[in-house]
Amino acid sequence: MQHTKIFPLKQLPTKEQRHKLFGSVQPAERTKPVEKSKMADLQNTKKDFLFDLNVVGISNVKYPITIESNMNPGFQTSIGTFKFSSSLANTSKGTNMSRFMEQLNHYHEQGFNLTIANLKLFAKELAERLEQKDATIEVDFPWFYERKGPSSNLAGLNHANASIRVTYKQAKGTSVNVALSALITTLCPCSKEISEYSAHNQRGEVVMDITLSDNFDENKTDWKETLLQAAESNASARIHPVLKRPDEKMVTEQAYENPRFVEDMVRLVAADLYELPFVTKFNVSCRNEESIHLHDAIASITFDKQNAEIE
Repeated sequence: MQHTKIFPLKQLPTKEQRHKLFGSVQPAERTKPVEKSKMADLQNTKKDFLFDLNVVGISNVKYPITIESNMNPGFQTSIGTFKFSSSLANTSKGTNMSRFMEQLNHYHEQGFNLTIANLKLFAKELAERLEQKDATIEVDFPWFYERKGPSSNLAGLNHANASIRVTYKQAKGTSVNVALSALITTLCPCSKEISEYSAHNQRGEVVMDITLSDNFDENKTDWKETLLQAAESNASARIHPVLKRPDEKMVTEQAYENPRFVEDMVRLVAADLYELPFVTKFNVSCRNEESIHLHDAIASITFDKQNAEIE
């Protein structure tokens, strides 16, 4: 019978000794005040600091949120990535960064339901808390929606990246922009035209950024669903999480029947957005990850319905 030889463990220094070994030192004598009222407040220094600032604030803040949708799942939890900002006059040295997080956590404790109405209120209250005339809140988040196979009816979850930007200005009120990035399938019209059989296809990304009208009613319209429909209904085919063989046959044949260049995609999506009464301005871009090239194909269009100009 073989025995394992056991060696005694090395006796380590105490934790305090180990910290000292790796550079920790005793606290120095404290001479500065510990009471907030007696501390220097450099950010609130008032002088001529040369320039006004357009944007000052914090970004890349991740916090739990809840999302409502007309599509299943109708209520879901997600993670929002936030950016908070305001302008700053040249007479102020800095802003109060902690106030951004204080307000976010206040909304979180109440259950932060990510509606446009809540974000409008948030922006106005943030401006007041900062003692500024404006404030902007931006939030990006993944939005999940159910998608069923066209033949099997087997369901799975897809997701799109969504974002909302709300800007409050004391003199002008509130403006709202929303955006959605959706993945679609496109089949190359040129490949279909010149080939004896088959045609190459690729995964495309459609990004839509729209300015909402002042009378937009989120209780009647789910902007996420509307933008997703604008992208997918104009594509060669939709993306599916679950496809059985009968589903795959239907999807590939549909793509073959609806070839699309990136130029086609942005024009067709733009037409849908143009017809929406609650959209005042929009930008549509499409990027195809080409399957037979190393490069991507891109196209975009910006249109302001109020000025009726293509940019």
